[in-house]
Order: sequence, then structure tokens, then C-alpha cells
Amino acid sequence: MPREFPRARRVEEQLKRLLSEQVRREVKDPRVGLITITAVEVSRDLTHARVFFTPFAGIGDSEAALEALRHASGFLRHQIRKEMRLRVAPELVFQVDDSIERAAKLSALIHDAVEGDRRQSVEHDPDAE
Repeated sequence: MPREFPRARRVEEQLKRLLSEQVRREVKDPRVGLITITAVEVSRDLTHARVFFTPFAGIGDSEAALEALRHASGFLRHQIRKEMRLRVAPELVFQVDDSIERAAKLSALIHDAVEGDRRQSVEHDPDAE
């Protein structure tokens, strides 16, 4: 069983909060728009952080936001280093989080399958209603 790294988990949570705040307040690039930081994964040695985000309420161009965040990553890294008082701030790698979109598609597929089964059972057994 892999060892838990409590410091890394604490850094992830703090990074998630700080990045959300910094992107909202400090990043002036209009391509970013409204985004939600959904998760942060930090390497064991705390030198790299993958930051997952999604456009708020699915509105906005995620590719344009990704490009803007990549452009602002140096600035954000500097801000994080100052705020968290780290000797070395993790290198930020931004990724679009499509898990919410995939979950919605799977949910729709399951709903369609259940409805199809229900319709089939009603067609074969008219007394079922």
C-alpha cells in the first residue's frame, strides 16, 4: 500500500485555494473568463503541480483559457511562492478537467438505457402498466 504524504495533501489543498483566488483577482487575461479549479495534484517532492480546471458552468472556451493560464503560470507560481512562503514553488501544469462532462454523458447514456428497457418491457407485457 502506498504511503500517504500528508504534507503533499496539505499543499494541494492550499494551492487549490490560492490558485482559485489568484486567478480570480490577479489574472487579467479575458480568455481565462470564469473557471473553477477542480483539483491539484502535487508530486511527492513538491516540485510539480498539475492543476485541473473547468470553465464555470461549462460556459467558455476551455482551450483559450488553457492557453491563457499557461501564459500566466510563471506569474502565478511567483505569487504562490510568496503567499505560501516556499523556498521553491511547484511548476504549474494546467489541464482541462473533462470529468464533469464525461460524467454527464455517462449519466445520459444510463438514463437512455433504462428508458429503453422500460419501453421494451411495456411493449412485451401490456398488463405491466
